[in-house]
Amino acid sequence: MAVLSKIRERSILLIGIIGFCLLAFIIGDVVRSGGFGVDKNVGSVNGTDIPYVEFNQKVASMQQRQQGATAGQAAGYVWSQEVDRVLFEERYEKAGLVVGKDHVLDVYAQMLGNNPQFMNAAGKFDKAKFNEFLVNLKTTNPQQWQAIESERPQIEASAKRQLYGTMLKAAYFTTDFEAKQKYAEESNKVNFDYVLVPYATVNDEDPKVKVTDEELVEYMKKNAKKYKSEASRDLEYVFLDNKPSAADEAEVKKTFEAYLAPQVKLNANGGTDTIPSFASLSPDKVEEFVNLNSEMKYDTTFVTKAQLPVEHAQQIQNLGVGQVYGPYLQNGAYMLTRMMAKRPGASTKVVHVLVAYKGAMRATATRTEEEAKALADQFLGQVNANPDAINMLARTNNDDPGAMQNGGVYDVTPDGGWAKEFKDFALASPKGKTGVVKTEFGFHVMRILDKEDGVRIATIAQKINASDATADANFQKATKLEMDARDTKKPFADLAKAAGLTVTPANSLGAADENLPGVGAEREIVRWAFNGDTNVGDVKKFDTPQGSVVASLKNINEKGVLPLEQAKISVLPILRNEKKAKIIREKMQGSTLEAVAQKAGASITPALSVTFASPMITGVGPEFKVVGAAFGLGANKTSKLIDGQAGVYMIRTKNIEVAPALASPAAITARLNGQGRGGVDNRISIALKDKATIEDNRATFY
Repeated sequence: MAVLSKIRERSILLIGIIGFCLLAFIIGDVVRSGGFGVDKNVGSVNGTDIPYVEFNQKVASMQQRQQGATAGQAAGYVWSQEVDRVLFEERYEKAGLVVGKDHVLDVYAQMLGNNPQFMNAAGKFDKAKFNEFLVNLKTTNPQQWQAIESERPQIEASAKRQLYGTMLKAAYFTTDFEAKQKYAEESNKVNFDYVLVPYATVNDEDPKVKVTDEELVEYMKKNAKKYKSEASRDLEYVFLDNKPSAADEAEVKKTFEAYLAPQVKLNANGGTDTIPSFASLSPDKVEEFVNLNSEMKYDTTFVTKAQLPVEHAQQIQNLGVGQVYGPYLQNGAYMLTRMMAKRPGASTKVVHVLVAYKGAMRATATRTEEEAKALADQFLGQVNANPDAINMLARTNNDDPGAMQNGGVYDVTPDGGWAKEFKDFALASPKGKTGVVKTEFGFHVMRILDKEDGVRIATIAQKINASDATADANFQKATKLEMDARDTKKPFADLAKAAGLTVTPANSLGAADENLPGVGAEREIVRWAFNGDTNVGDVKKFDTPQGSVVASLKNINEKGVLPLEQAKISVLPILRNEKKAKIIREKMQGSTLEAVAQKAGASITPALSVTFASPMITGVGPEFKVVGAAFGLGANKTSKLIDGQAGVYMIRTKNIEVAPALASPAAITARLNGQGRGGVDNRISIALKDKATIEDNRATFY
């Protein structure tokens, strides 16, 4: 009572505190969403803002279309579309590009070209029919017409993109000179001898080839365009996955073993009931028992051996009716299976050749029904003369689209969704039987390859899940690691190792990223890493549906050149080989191959028929500088030392085999034009983005 009295006395204070907290919560939410009446932007492209409200609507729409996509994944896709949209609209405006009705209809033709409703007698998209459809739709179904009309801006944008791409492709051409040059690069061959001292002959640990962080940074600054990088973060983390423990598995196994013997259980009246074992249950009680005790409901379907668990299929198929197999493990679950019934010939493997005709279901064939029947009978005659002939016919003369993948072979079961005539012939015919069967799809030339018995089984299944005790133990370990890291300030990796936990790195995480290796989508962890209040060395625990993650921020990489850890993968070998080359050059003394080989302890090796277009040295790999030098030397001329990809070379050209003069460059010109024009769309998009000023604020919202 005294406590209640105190609360009453201070009720106004409590109400004020609660109100303040609610207000703070609301204000925080308003600030995150852009403020009072302020249109917050997700980003901008060359000064053109991308407003959050419209952007978020597109993200929501994308998530509806792509079931299972996270907000971050959908936002990434929409962002790419929006950046492209702005950049290309700038180009359209500068080019004065507009599209007319015919351009828009061409896009609809690409989208709806296979719809019979809009085809003419020649099987082509009919613009007049489509226009008539739209006019009628505006009257008969205004809502659907409005939906189509609302998509017109996107259709027009697509038409402009195609037209712009066509213009760019038309401007791309290859001259006869370039074609002849390409012919020479591909056809002329050089033969030369070389001495190679590989970089690998110098130990990476040699102090003379040590590359400092400062040298890495300086090199990247000199080649800033090549090694530029957006802001990123490096994390290291421990993931305590709530996987079932050995004790959890043993507990489930114990439950299943109990099903093998009668069980005595208390009933509602205080007495006891004896529940028969799974094997001794009367057949009419099995379904109820399975549905009561299993996560997998009872199924009356007959299945074949191929549909049973692979590792246990033979044992299950060999059971007598009423016998039980198990318990056994399958896909993280314990199972116990009882044989309920067997059915001979429940599944039939059949191969068929579909001969379609004009007017048949889903048919694109132009032959008449009579012609199709005659052709099917002809095929049947070939199969009867040589049964194996159907295999080739099924792959080469089949109007069944699925035959490209399966060779016209199917497993037919009584409950399968097959055409009735097709299914009846398959199930009723013995192995080896052939025949022609007509269905709504056309005429099927069929041969029965095999018959397989079916079984009906009853399976009790229970997934092995982590117990509360296992989850609690992981939670406590994660909490202790977080607290120890904060209190002791010891290295995170050392603390994790002492606790018997594995540290996983996650380097170069972008602000909009969300996936951690082995954990999955954990956007909140990336948000924390990019939070301005999070410093290098900070540690935080995150609880996920799968377990607990304890993360430590290892590095903050600002926008600019590549982070050092990444640079050590791509840039370090370049600088290290430059230093190795200096050491190797000191060994390669002499003006002839023989002298250099003797001095360096290397051998002289021939390189034969090497082309400029494919500068591969057998046993070594691509060497552009070396092969280029070989073509540039005269016959029997010796080069200076060359720093190649694999090591330091000296070469001596033997001769150059010049290909016969090209009669006409037309074929090569056409090939180069096709190759160049084929990549225009992608290259222009990359080029525009490379030159653009893009501000990406997605991480603030998603």
